[in-house]
Amino acid sequence: MLSVAVRTLRARWAAFAGSFVALALGVGLLTVMGQALAASADAPVRTPERFAAAPVVVRGQDSLRVTTPVGVRTAELAVPRAVPAATVAALRALGPVVQDRSFPVRAADGPAGLTGHPWSTARFAPYALTAGRAPRTADEVVTTGDWASVGDRLETGHGPVRVVGTVRAGDDAVRARGGTERAARSDVRARARDFENAVFYTDARAARLEPRSEQVVVAADAAAVRAAVGDSARVLTGDDRRFADADPDRDAEALTALNALFGTAGGVTAFVSVFVVASTFAFAVDRRRREFGLLRTAGATPGQIRRSVLAEALLVGTLASAAGCALGAYGAPWLAALVVDGGLAPAWYTIGGHLWPYHLAFWTGLSVAVCGALAASLRAGRVAPAQALREVSVDGRVLTGGRWWFGAALLLTACATLSYALLTDPGDLLHRKTYISRPLLVITAVALLSPALVRPLVPRLPGVIGLLVRENAVAGVRRTAAVAAPVLVTVALAGSLLGATATLTEARTVEVRQRTVADFVVTPGSGTALTADAVARLRKVPGALVSASAATAVYTLEDGVALVKSEARAVDPGPLGMPVRLPVTAGRLADLDDGSIVVTEEWSRHRVGQRVRVWLGDGTSRSLRIAAVLATGTGESGVWVSAADAGGAAVDRVDVRVRAGADPEGVAAGLRAVGGARVLSRAQWVAAASPQTNRTTRLGVLLVLGIALVYTGISLANTLVMAAAERGRERAVLRLAGATGGQILRLTAAEALAVVGVGAVLGLLVTVVNLAGMWGALRLLSAPATLVVPWPALGVVTAACAVLAVGAAVVPVAVSAARRAACPG
Repeated sequence: MLSVAVRTLRARWAAFAGSFVALALGVGLLTVMGQALAASADAPVRTPERFAAAPVVVRGQDSLRVTTPVGVRTAELAVPRAVPAATVAALRALGPVVQDRSFPVRAADGPAGLTGHPWSTARFAPYALTAGRAPRTADEVVTTGDWASVGDRLETGHGPVRVVGTVRAGDDAVRARGGTERAARSDVRARARDFENAVFYTDARAARLEPRSEQVVVAADAAAVRAAVGDSARVLTGDDRRFADADPDRDAEALTALNALFGTAGGVTAFVSVFVVASTFAFAVDRRRREFGLLRTAGATPGQIRRSVLAEALLVGTLASAAGCALGAYGAPWLAALVVDGGLAPAWYTIGGHLWPYHLAFWTGLSVAVCGALAASLRAGRVAPAQALREVSVDGRVLTGGRWWFGAALLLTACATLSYALLTDPGDLLHRKTYISRPLLVITAVALLSPALVRPLVPRLPGVIGLLVRENAVAGVRRTAAVAAPVLVTVALAGSLLGATATLTEARTVEVRQRTVADFVVTPGSGTALTADAVARLRKVPGALVSASAATAVYTLEDGVALVKSEARAVDPGPLGMPVRLPVTAGRLADLDDGSIVVTEEWSRHRVGQRVRVWLGDGTSRSLRIAAVLATGTGESGVWVSAADAGGAAVDRVDVRVRAGADPEGVAAGLRAVGGARVLSRAQWVAAASPQTNRTTRLGVLLVLGIALVYTGISLANTLVMAAAERGRERAVLRLAGATGGQILRLTAAEALAVVGVGAVLGLLVTVVNLAGMWGALRLLSAPATLVVPWPALGVVTAACAVLAVGAAVVPVAVSAARRAACPG
């Protein structure tokens, strides 16, 4: 069988080219994704940045620890605690203490993310002066980088300042960690890319701008420091000093997002690879019925026919998998550079050097080839000699029994799982992993059943060409379904993914619009919080009704074992306290006070009057009474507590309503006169607060659609080229009947467009089914439900498929006609 398979591949190489390219590309992508996952698993531990040269760092408690029957559960606090004054006093008895402070700084023409610190902490990075001197007065600063020069005057949110010095991180920062000078230079380049943009003030000025000190540096023995601190704070030494840096887990978070992105792309790649290979082998086997019939006549058994087809798949899979591994080795470094340059991965991120991704990708590709050809081999083994000789021009049975059963079973499974999700956990349908993976089941089911849908979907077109288009499509149902299948996949994925994100975004935007009742919303002009003085001045603006709130969090134990964090807002209780219109399902918002809480229906305990034990944003334990219950919506309702339960969170938003009879323009002018505040109108706030798709999600969707479109092109080209080669006699009959070359080309193009139309309609059907599930989930969650179909994107994808299909269909026919004209004999 192996020798027969080799000869078949040599004689019919064009028929297997599509499967080879699809498999090679799929294995290449899987190799790259595997290398990417392996690179993130071997991520180096981030070294300290701001405190690389600090002896010991003492940090206020920043995590919540709760003992449960199954062990201790921990969570990061929304509002880390300051180092207690008593602890600082005890540390001063051990050695010199430097209190660190961090606060946002907004400077005109300055870089984003400027952070202020006291000058005495600069030596712990260590930073070295490159020009100028240290600050001595309240209006003098030292800056990092080269965005400012000595002598520059900067307008900041804290008042004008003058730059008296500039610094950069010195090589000693690396050598302090045991690195070489060469490693120091390399690390400095990396740190210059992702380290902070800092502004250093005098210690006294920094203390006035930020009274809280969440961490201190102590020049003393670490054991003595631990004994003095006890449980009141964390003691950081060695590499643990990185936890004193801003966002020490940013690398882990970025890699988690990348893993989700690459994992999704790898799963879609495997799915589409199986889909294309199975479709290609099925079509190739169907077109080779005469060949198999002759082999049966010559004495070949059904088992030999099946083994022959599987041997062909094994050969194609082996060669394609090897080529794919080589392609992946070339593409992995390119992908790493792409995600680093795009800011999706840390600067140190590299891909390559692991063997297991090659093994995984190779054997996966080989398995995909064999599994994709398995169903085709079973069909080939059932070909009888007489049946093959009789069934050569027109497709007989539209669907086999197995295809009916599998298609119907998958369709029922998709409907059953969707119904179960709607009845038990509709919120799960709004998660990205769900609306990316769920369409695959429906796509497979519709693709299996598509031959039965060809006849009702192919339109009756006018004219002779229109008649021939319909009759050819209906007579060759399997060919039509094979060409329509990749179009179905691409259109369905584009419609389902883009439609799901658009529908969810529209629902959240409508929620923001409905819940915003303020005429103006005031947010910090720089940083993350408004100062107490700014809030007090806002309250004094004539004609303004002010409601201040702060972003915080609460923690609760679900089922007594799972510590769950819920985003929350803290407001002043009273008739003017609630700054937004909320979807209340039980209770009254007016009942919110210092001993109560407003929760959503997704909480395990959500009956008005019940008491729930929660931990506030700073870890303080409280028992609060449920005053009201909110509809879950899209998950943005959150939890509401009084300002007394903010857990130390500062005000970051002030909603302002204009009193009856007051002048809105006058109120707006009064609000804008408050320093350090940014005033937005209602329309501006709704636009700013509306959700935006983040770069990782956008890249993931584009990557999935790009993969699908590439595979569509491969499958269309392969199937249509095979069909063009087999239909040479049909075209010859048309020429004998008087058809011109141009008419035959137009007929070929019209047939390709009609089949693309069938695939697009089926893809649209899958899109509507998937979006209807999300629409139903939004309705059940009491969220604004507007089904958004991405018509422009569907139009572009369908047009791209049409161009690919027409090109793949017309070019072989035109080349054949040109050859015949060149050799008339």
